[in-house]
Amino acid sequence: MIVAGAGLIALPLGLGSAIYQSEYASGKVRGMFKPVLEVLAGIPTVVYGYFALTFITPALRKVLPETQVFNAAGASIVVGIMVLPMVASLCDDALRAVPRSLREGAYALGATPLEVNLRVVVPAALSGVLASFVLALSRAIGETMAVTLAAGATPKLTANPLESIQTMTAYIVQVSLGDTPAGTVEYGTIFAVGSLLFVITLGMNLLAHRVLSRFREVYE
Repeated sequence: MIVAGAGLIALPLGLGSAIYQSEYASGKVRGMFKPVLEVLAGIPTVVYGYFALTFITPALRKVLPETQVFNAAGASIVVGIMVLPMVASLCDDALRAVPRSLREGAYALGATPLEVNLRVVVPAALSGVLASFVLALSRAIGETMAVTLAAGATPKLTANPLESIQTMTAYIVQVSLGDTPAGTVEYGTIFAVGSLLFVITLGMNLLAHRVLSRFREVYE
């Protein structure tokens, strides 16, 4: 739930900001925009968690009073903000790698700037864009502190994003507090959950590798 919510926020906004940086922004604006993204990427995750508790959740409760103090929606929003710089930076690099001749050829055929960006530049940089999406979602899957603080530690299977839930990483944090005896069920479940996270991330990367090899374009 949190990964899907974070993806709905980070992927379109990241791609949109990358298109703006590479195609529309002036050199001065770009010089200001890039450092801001780098600062966002360098903020510790625990700070994002407290930001969700002190700002995002109160804002949600004003709009939706039934929102609990710890909720999946706040965690999704803050994780989306967290991985947004990664998507924007990697997509920007992929878009700027597209040869200028493709843009000029599209303009020569009478295409508008929007048509050039959406129908020429983005499809040409599709492999890099998809790679940034996979990396961002992989980081969202493995995020720990922010979701632990924002989503809570309620092991409940629910589809309501306004309720408190517990992610797999938050479960590992809750159980492995330094006093878990080796050989117990709790000790084994830590490795079981960690292995499941590894399998999910590995599966995403293998799928991404197949997609990238399918859509990769090489320009001279």
